[in-house]
Order: sequence, then C-alpha cells, then structure tokens
Amino acid sequence: MRDTTRVHERALFVSPRIPSELELQARWFAGDFGKHFVSTTGDKIDIVQFGVWNREAGPDFRDAAIRINGSEPIRGCIEIDLLARSWETHGHATNPAFEATVLHVFVERTDREFFTRTESNRNVPQVCIDPSALPEVFNANVPLARPGRCQAPLRDLPEERVCSVLDASAQFRLRQKANRIRTKIDVHGRDETLFQEIGSALGYKENKLPFTLLAQRLPLRLLRENVENCEALLFGVAGFLETPDLDVYKKSARGYVRQLWDGWWPHRDDLRRLILPVKSWRASGTRPLNHPQRRLAALAILVREWSVFRRSMDSAGQFRLPSPQPSPTGRVAPFSRREKARMRAPHNFLTELEHPFWNFHYTLTSQASPKKMALIGDSRVADILANVLFPFWVAHDAEASTAPGTRLWTEYAKLPAQLSNRRLETAATRLFGNDPRRKQFLRTVAHQQGLLQIYEDFCMQDNSDCAQCPFPEQMAKWV
Repeated sequence: MRDTTRVHERALFVSPRIPSELELQARWFAGDFGKHFVSTTGDKIDIVQFGVWNREAGPDFRDAAIRINGSEPIRGCIEIDLLARSWETHGHATNPAFEATVLHVFVERTDREFFTRTESNRNVPQVCIDPSALPEVFNANVPLARPGRCQAPLRDLPEERVCSVLDASAQFRLRQKANRIRTKIDVHGRDETLFQEIGSALGYKENKLPFTLLAQRLPLRLLRENVENCEALLFGVAGFLETPDLDVYKKSARGYVRQLWDGWWPHRDDLRRLILPVKSWRASGTRPLNHPQRRLAALAILVREWSVFRRSMDSAGQFRLPSPQPSPTGRVAPFSRREKARMRAPHNFLTELEHPFWNFHYTLTSQASPKKMALIGDSRVADILANVLFPFWVAHDAEASTAPGTRLWTEYAKLPAQLSNRRLETAATRLFGNDPRRKQFLRTVAHQQGLLQIYEDFCMQDNSDCAQCPFPEQMAKWV
C-alpha cells in the first residue's frame, strides 16, 4: 500500500495552454483555425488568401486578402497578437507600417472596448480565435508561402520550357526597367539618372528612400563642383554629423570625423533644410557590412572617380560593335576576350573601391576591424548590374536588343545569382513548391528577375487564392 498509494489534488482551475505568438502565427498560416470567422462587431470574415509570412518589421502577414460579408476581396496585411489591446499598446495605431492592415487577430479579449484604428483613422476588423480548439499535434515546418495552382503545370513542363518562360519574363522586365530609365534620362540627363539609380541601389530595400532623397537633394553636378568635400556633404545632409561631441567616437575614428566636420560646417547653414531626419534610416536587420554609412562612403568615392567610372560604363556598353558573320547555326558570335574584359570593367571598378577608414570600420562609432572589408560586395554589384547598368545600357542605346541570341542578352543571361531574398523565396514557393529543380531554375540573375516579374504580374494581382489566376492555364499551353 505504501508503494502504490499517493495523495492527489485536482487543480481548482484548468486553463488551456496558450501558444506563443510565433506558434499562433504558424498555426494561423497553416489553416488550423479555419478560414471563416465572425468579427467582434458581428461581421462575417472569410479569409481568401492567408498571404505571405513577413519575417521583418510590420504586420505578420502581407499580401493577404479577406472578404467582409461576402463583398469583393480586400487585399492587405494581417496582424496577430495575444491580447486585443495589443493593437494600442504596441503602437500599431500610429505606425505607418500597419496602415495596410485589413484584419487584427487576437486570443484574449480586454475588459474595455476600443476601436482598432490605423494612422489614417481607418477601422480594422478584429477576430478572436480560440487556441483550445487546436489539435495538439503541431508541425513547425510551415512554409513561407503557400504553393499556388501553377506549380502543377510547371512541374510537368520540361526544364528547357520552364527556362524559356523565365527568359521571356526576364526580357520583359529588363525592357520595362529600361523604359523607366529612358524616361528619367529625358528629365534629368544621363549622368544624373545613372547617379540617382546607383544611389538607390546602394540603399537596397531598407534604405532605398533616403539614398534616393540624398541623390536628389545633392545632385551629381553639385557634388562634382565640390568634389573635395563631397563626402562631408553627403554625410552632413544624411544627418550623420549631428553629434558635435567627438568624445562619442572611438579614438581611431576621431580624425576622420573631424575631417568630415571641417568640410561640412561651412555648408551646414545653407543646407540645413535638406538634412534628412534620423528616422529616415533603418539600421536594424541590416548586416554590419551593409550599414548605410559604409554605402554612403562608396557613393562619395564614386562621385570622385565619376569620370573613370563613366569611361568603363561607355566602354562596356558598346553592344553594337561590328559583328562577324553569323555561324552556320545562325547564332551571333560570342564576345572576344578583349570584349569580355571590357564588359567586366564596371564590375571590377565597383568591387575594387577602397576607403582608408571604411575598409576597416562598420560605422562611425564602431571599433576598427583587424580585417579589411570590401566596400561593395559581389552580391550588391550583381544587383547593380542587373537593376541599373544593363537597363541603362538598353535605355541609352535605342538599337540595343534584349532578344535571345543578341550580345547584350547573352551577357545578361550569364550573370550568376549571388543571394536570394524573402521575396524570391516566396515567389519560388508559390510557383515551384517542392519541385526538385527549384534551385536550378534560380541560379542566374535573369531567371530570378523573371520569377519576380511573374510573381508581381500574377500572384500580386490575384485576390482569389489562385482560383481566377490565368497563369496556370497559360503555362499548360506554353510552347
């Protein structure tokens, strides 16, 4: 009896296990809570598209679509919180990143009522979900996005036909970018357009806007006229020289910062109204090597060496060289060794940029690194080539063709893909699902660009969760 008898007490209150926010998001995205709900105000809410999982700042799911009381689908974002009041306590009501939110999902109600408003005072419907109804079994391997209907016809297509789809889409995207740049050249001229486009590319997605504003507020012409102080002007207008106390900087940085200040203060009063606010910049989530201050230094060096850079651009962009006779197969002869060296001139120029301070520092206030670091890495140069230089060459030369077999397209199609990103992974999941050829299709910049164009033209324009998207049927007939 001593061995088997135990004293047992039942808990007076048994509360269900509440999953963490991350598990709630995963289970919501997996469809464990269903697709049909009733809002806190009695409206019927149907989830048409769960969207794509946002792993960065902002709402939890982007590009979602909901239907309210059977109306037309509304596209936007979905935010999930544990508490109903978290919309206010987390500051979503005043955060511009949550302006596109169309649904707020929560677990626990609050004692008081309040309206879930966006910054523009638009009401966001709320839905309460019950974790106690969830099955205990949970698979944590939830994909970033849901595979679409198009994965079936694409899986059935031979590899060369899928590649031809991506090539055609990439050629269209390259022409679209060239048309946009051509319009910009008509307004600002060739050099200013090229400067603004490269500046925007150096900012990447996190700081694309502030870099664009800098290139507009400090045009290339002005910086070239003040070439000795161009770096100081860029750092000053960027708002990075607003701390006058040199004690906040490491000893290894004080001399460099003093040099910037000496070049900035004579212009400070005249340019004060152009200084960007601190909140314009985003450093969180950015790799130290890609800090905007390092990219800004690269832009300053580019200004100083603009003549050399333009010569390399003009040399590499001569795609209408006298061509030899086509081969018996009808293909255009490949580039010669000399022409290939000329094509790599802009790439080599950008990757070989150096700066005595920024070769060894991440930021103005960081410790010096014992190891030398590239100012612009290969992945960023590949992005500039794909999104700026090749479109610029097409825009500048009306006779440059992007058709298959031409020299420009041949070189563009050979650009190797350096890095993937969240948008590319989402698009690949939507179109290819678990197709084992998925990685193979995205080995080149051209195929990545083509995939993005298909995703934007079809997935991003569809509010029916693939039901009314024409792309699967088009792929079934693709020749």
